[in-house]
Amino acid sequence: MATSASMGDARRGASGPLLRIEKLDVHYGRAHVLQGVSIELAHGVLAVVGRNGMGKTTLVHTIMGMIRPRNGEIMLDDEELVGKQPFQIAQRGLALVPQGRRIFPSLTVEENLTLAARGTQADGDAWTPERVYELFPNLKDRTRHRGSQLSGGELQMLAIGRALLTNPRLLLMDEPSEGLAPVIVERIGEVLADLRRSGLGVFLVEQNYGLALGAADDIYILSKGQVVWQGTAGELADAATVRETHLGV
Repeated sequence: MATSASMGDARRGASGPLLRIEKLDVHYGRAHVLQGVSIELAHGVLAVVGRNGMGKTTLVHTIMGMIRPRNGEIMLDDEELVGKQPFQIAQRGLALVPQGRRIFPSLTVEENLTLAARGTQADGDAWTPERVYELFPNLKDRTRHRGSQLSGGELQMLAIGRALLTNPRLLLMDEPSEGLAPVIVERIGEVLADLRRSGLGVFLVEQNYGLALGAADDIYILSKGQVVWQGTAGELADAATVRETHLGV
């Protein structure tokens, strides 16, 4: 039986890493925000963790083409993303669940999802609104509710569902637990486990150490714009000094 990792490799038709970031430098004026960042995601869930202000969201925005790096490469399979516009990067199979959700408040749940829907999978395993509702039953009960009428947890579910409906190869999630109750954070962790089993690659940026540790295969710690540690979730769980120094846990 094929594993989720092997299914993901077959889906993208590549034996190398799905995403490779090499020596990435990003500046805001004189501020050197990202300094030689190198990260590699082969399959499954990769988490980038760190305190606030360490460059995590800048990294996500750079991957999506919202920020132009001064130096470095961002490769999706074997295709260079640096220099492409965000819409071009999205067309190549990246989808972003942004920090703050950014749902259209005047549109209903159904309308928000319909706007995003794009059937690109040929294997019969495409994400559809019905499949999103299976993943998030709460949304099915609120299809006619406007974005402004949803709770924080429901907004996050809708943001994830909207991104999945683009049928991405790689899902980028920027601080999905932010502002959510513990029970909803736990649900987000379950969703990440489901997505990993489906073979979808997930690039998770997260300040919540517990969520990252429970969801990720591999973890990178970002501090002051630099990767200061990388390893498996199990290795980080055993690295008390590293956690205390860079994460405060």
